[in-house]
Amino acid sequence: MNPLSIKDGGRRWLTTVDATLPGAVVSVDDGITADEAYRLASAGTGLAWHGDFPNARNLLAAMSRRCGSAAGKPFQDQRNHQARRASVLGRLLVPLDPGHVLPLRRGPDVRLACTEAYGPSETASLVSLRELLGVVGAHEWRVKGVEIPALGAKIHPHHGVFSPVRGEYVDLVARTPLPTRELAFDIGTGTGVLAAVLARRGVNRVVATDNEPRALACARENFERLGFPGLETLETDVFPPGRAPLIVCNPPWLPARARTPLERAVYDPGSRMLNAFLDRLHRHLEPGGEAWLILSDLAELLGLRTREQLLATFERAGLTVLGREDTRPVHPRAADPSDPLHAARAKEVTSLWRLTTLTAPAAPAPD
Repeated sequence: MNPLSIKDGGRRWLTTVDATLPGAVVSVDDGITADEAYRLASAGTGLAWHGDFPNARNLLAAMSRRCGSAAGKPFQDQRNHQARRASVLGRLLVPLDPGHVLPLRRGPDVRLACTEAYGPSETASLVSLRELLGVVGAHEWRVKGVEIPALGAKIHPHHGVFSPVRGEYVDLVARTPLPTRELAFDIGTGTGVLAAVLARRGVNRVVATDNEPRALACARENFERLGFPGLETLETDVFPPGRAPLIVCNPPWLPARARTPLERAVYDPGSRMLNAFLDRLHRHLEPGGEAWLILSDLAELLGLRTREQLLATFERAGLTVLGREDTRPVHPRAADPSDPLHAARAKEVTSLWRLTTLTAPAAPAPD
């Protein structure tokens, strides 16, 4: 193993998950053992791989097994374990030559996948193998697409945009009776799947918002592909200007800190987005209109929020519950006993809360 200077080697650091380059990096190849690689990575050393690509994948899997499991432990302990595991595994690094060419034996062609995630590159770089595999996997999802029965078509997620593989929340929006076909806002649109479902159901005008440019680009591409080029997109924190008779929001379900950009679709620190949506809803929902809040009770099952706290938030925002549509999860992880959250997932219920603003909020929040 030889010390490697990333700066002197002329390779820039690539990441989309806010990871930092290890302070010390050594060059390794097929001769390193999994135990030695795990020991070095656990101590904070980066391992710049220069061997056979399939062997690098095998080494990453062997290091992962050495990280152990936090199954059965409290949720926060599991999150801490996941963070430590991601940090250790993220220290196995691979080089990319200009143009995102992977210069390893038996290495796949990652040029298009990396260009989609990182943009064009004219310089040599270094990237975590774990992240690179995620980038390639995201590209494959983008090409393959996710079948959405409510659309009779596929949604194609981009890298860093949450894939609608959990179809139950989409089905809720597809089956709940529409209060209007005039106008709807889709808050936090992501891939644009819910906006597309509303358009497919005959809503004449849909405004889809998100605060991530990557998500809006993904939504626009899906709208074009589905034949809905007239659907509007707007980069904004929560609401677009004006009011609508129907406002749909599927916020992140768990009030915990997101550690990667993709996790922002799942984790909402301090319920920031949920509270912003509920507290400002009275400013944007037309009188007599409906707001559809899609929310899982997984946070309640994990002890991160109680049902009483959620209902109290509705009341504080001056909201009345008109009704609720419930569904049980059908995704594979709900039936996977090896999943660390299996006990909670097995009981999980996803709900579409039909809300309206019939009273003045106790303490309205400014936009």
